[in-house]
Amino acid sequence: MNLMRYRKLFFAISLFVLIPSIISLVTVGLKPSIDFVGGSQLEVRINDKTANTTDISNILSELFKIDNVKSVADNKFVISGENVNNEIKQQGILKLREKYQEVIELKFETVGAILSKELLSKTLTALFLVAAIITIYVWKQFDELKYGVCAILAMFHDSLVLLGTFSILGYFFGVQVDVLFVTALLTTLSFSVHDTIVVYDRIRELKRKRRAVDFTEIVNMAVTETLSRSINNSMTIILMLFSLALLGGESIRWFAVALLVGSITGTYSSTFTAAPLLLLWDEIKLKRNSLKKRK
Repeated sequence: MNLMRYRKLFFAISLFVLIPSIISLVTVGLKPSIDFVGGSQLEVRINDKTANTTDISNILSELFKIDNVKSVADNKFVISGENVNNEIKQQGILKLREKYQEVIELKFETVGAILSKELLSKTLTALFLVAAIITIYVWKQFDELKYGVCAILAMFHDSLVLLGTFSILGYFFGVQVDVLFVTALLTTLSFSVHDTIVVYDRIRELKRKRRAVDFTEIVNMAVTETLSRSINNSMTIILMLFSLALLGGESIRWFAVALLVGSITGTYSSTFTAAPLLLLWDEIKLKRNSLKKRK
């Protein structure tokens, strides 16, 4: 089965997913939680079946700006908004008790702007540091720069898809990105690179065994031989994450969704993006060499 003859189709599929993601990131951006922008977060238990996020938001918005209200298990509600002091928080609880009889404060925390900026800068630093280390590691392991660069391009492909997905979810459903999302993003990077290295390692083995075979054929053989293993391994993770996203609590639902998106894109990119990029690299190199000879 010659999968690499469809590499233009694979790139087209990637562009079909990447373009909306990039457009959404540029025009809408991500909806950050208080972890990144600072603010206050109040968690309460309301023992009233009529309680809902819309009513709670309307009640508390009279006192301070509300960014997000989400319902979690056991009649718990998490309210995020601008920085408020203890006095305003108490007024908010009293207002809730006017509508709902039993309102119990579970947790109240405030994140300052300085702390949130530091967290954001450390997150970005971690992402670039991971990318640099992986590039150097893969380059040294496979003795060619193209392996490191192509692995990182596939990794950024997955990152952009995940970021774009949550940008769209944030716009339509108010989904925020928090520290758990950063954890999911970094996990996606490692998952993507892990599968990519498996394919690249098989390419290296076949190059040693079959020196006379064309590189395109070697890449095709490596992809074909590792495809079933990659899909089988990924499906066990994907099914588990899909169940967790559907049946898990509100507090971890979007974390599970982020991991699910990352697992799917990571499985796709390691086979249908990272491997074809090697062939594209060689094609560009050959064209450059031919142009130099003509000059």
